Amino acid sequence: MASNNKELRYIDTTPAPRVSKKTLNKMVWLSTMLQASFNYERMQSGGWLWAMLPGLEEVHTNKEDLSTSMIQNLDFINTHPFAVTFVMGIVLSMEQMKTDVQTIRSVRISVAAPLGGIGDALFWYTLVPITAGLTANMAINGSILGPILYFIILFGCEMALRYGLMYWSYNLGMKAVSMMTEYADEFTHAAAVLGVFVVGALIANYGGGTTLGMTIANGESPIVIQDYLNMILPCMLPLLITLLMYFLIKKKGWTPVKCIGLILVMGIVGAIFGIWSGTYKPFVPVPWTVG
Repeated sequence: MASNNKELRYIDTTPAPRVSKKTLNKMVWLSTMLQASFNYERMQSGGWLWAMLPGLEEVHTNKEDLSTSMIQNLDFINTHPFAVTFVMGIVLSMEQMKTDVQTIRSVRISVAAPLGGIGDALFWYTLVPITAGLTANMAINGSILGPILYFIILFGCEMALRYGLMYWSYNLGMKAVSMMTEYADEFTHAAAVLGVFVVGALIANYGGGTTLGMTIANGESPIVIQDYLNMILPCMLPLLITLLMYFLIKKKGWTPVKCIGLILVMGIVGAIFGIWSGTYKPFVPVPWTVG
């Protein structure tokens, strides 16, 4: 057997029969384990091969060819887990036609990378925040339907997409590559813009409770600082905190864990000294006032 990827080639180059629907369905469900063996050397390669294996076994009846295919399918791959079946369908169709190993490797990498960005814009920045925003309100109000609907909507959309993309890309084969790359930039940009609107709405909705509790003594009519901030820009504090987190992550290289820790400290300190409204002030017997 070949010792490196440059020497890998198939012995039997006769195109195989079409893979059965049962095998395709099995691959769809196995794809949910894509990141089960995630590592920083080859990313999702272990889960990728696990999901591809039923199809590869049906396509490559020659054991040497199956071994070759498994080796090259263990190469580095990193894409969006919900949309991975799009890549799987294309690669499987190429494996079925016994396409050159290097061509398969190149197509897999070139399709998987941009699909990760498109998937992030569609799901992590759009579908998940919208669904969470709708169902979280139900859960906050004490409805058990909140978490149930959250799971049903996300899992339902995920599995519908996995099935649809698997059959679509497998039937299209190499044609799917040109179709995806032709409108990839426009599609990603539109999804990203929608995601920004959603994130902005979530900031106002869930961060709107972050308000100042400080006032300035002014006789019988104390000046409430938060009222003046609201006149300038409603939900200014949540916006400023969000921008601070963005600055620390983007410009200072902070990790999300550090940002969470900072917010926790800010919340505790603000609660102790009554900086935030509606907080318990065990060490401050009177409201925070200036003047």
